[in-house]
Amino acid sequence: MKKPELLAPAGSFEKAKIAFMYGADAVYAGTSSLSLRTRAEMQDSDLANTIKYAHSIGKKVYTAINIYAWDETYDEIKKQAQMLNELKVDGIIVADGGIVEMIKEYAPDVDIHISTQANTVSYHAAKFWYKNGAKRVILGREMNKVQIKELMENKPEDLEVEMFIHGAICFGYSGRCFLSDFLAGRSANLGDCAQSCRWSYNVYVEEKNKPGELMPVEHDDKGTYIFSSKDMCLIKEIPEIVEMGVDSLKIEGRLKTEYYLASVVNAYRNAIDDYMENPENYDYTKYLKELEKTKTRGLTTFYFNDRNNKDIQEYEGKQYNPDYEFGGKVIQTKGDKTVIEIKNKLQVGDELEILVPNEIKPVKFKIEKLWDIETEEEIEFVNPGKQGQQVIMKLPVKVEENWILRRKKVVD
Repeated sequence: MKKPELLAPAGSFEKAKIAFMYGADAVYAGTSSLSLRTRAEMQDSDLANTIKYAHSIGKKVYTAINIYAWDETYDEIKKQAQMLNELKVDGIIVADGGIVEMIKEYAPDVDIHISTQANTVSYHAAKFWYKNGAKRVILGREMNKVQIKELMENKPEDLEVEMFIHGAICFGYSGRCFLSDFLAGRSANLGDCAQSCRWSYNVYVEEKNKPGELMPVEHDDKGTYIFSSKDMCLIKEIPEIVEMGVDSLKIEGRLKTEYYLASVVNAYRNAIDDYMENPENYDYTKYLKELEKTKTRGLTTFYFNDRNNKDIQEYEGKQYNPDYEFGGKVIQTKGDKTVIEIKNKLQVGDELEILVPNEIKPVKFKIEKLWDIETEEEIEFVNPGKQGQQVIMKLPVKVEENWILRRKKVVD
């Protein structure tokens, strides 16, 4: 039984550092203009810093050029491929066959990973990509465990397999959707998705014998989110996935917060390690409890256990967690005090949790005192009035830079 790689999203250099601190073996990031998350804060210089930092601590970085490209894009693809070859990135994630050929020519030293956008859902497709230079295939999220097991048993032996275990599910087939382009003029397949599937819609039906007489489908004043799916969560299924021999387990979310990233990566890091150490006593509930503190929508296993699963749609739209939110991030320590960059209002008496890397149980405490960052005078509360707003407080344990604090919301 081999331990799979835990692969986390990195929407910025800072998020990459958070992911590594909380247990990711590797991160994936986009280039500045050619991935499916072009709105992420990852410029070429940030990407270079991320790769350099990752290699310095024995970790890996995979970069996405996973758009479906028009011919006029290929000059930029060539430049990006050459840059990534020079930076010695560990893999390039590609969906378009034309881009695969560009990577072979202009980034010959870099492994090719076939994106989930390519819809690899069979070992026959996996063999095709292997013959065309792929080191790894990223499976379509539509596969169930029987299909994944069959693929694992019939794929080329040295072809690596990666699969998603947590995060948003796209309404389109493996992410290939044209709805955003149709409604908003923003192509999901070129990295500019408007997330039209998350919008609220008012739906009407017309009885064929009464043309023009529209009757509303029942919904409340917020409309209905007929396209919006729940978020995938396979924490309970970790034992089965590990036993199959899948090489890399992937978390979705390059646009998520540092708090989300730390919480989810830490939960799966502990789950994988605990299962590898003591498989007979794997208890997914304690990891699920942590994941539920971060969810924005309901959770589903999608098709992993059952191709007929209907518990997929989130008809009420986004469900921001009512109990917890991002409290802050450790910036530095000053003697027995700690400088915190706040993300939401903090005040004396608030209940906070410190997310400790590689420990599933957070450290809980109440804020007893706060000090103004500029005057160092005692204050009762602090609001995030500007980006990077900071405050000083005392923490009950020794912490390190970039550790994340979670705030328990006060129920009115």
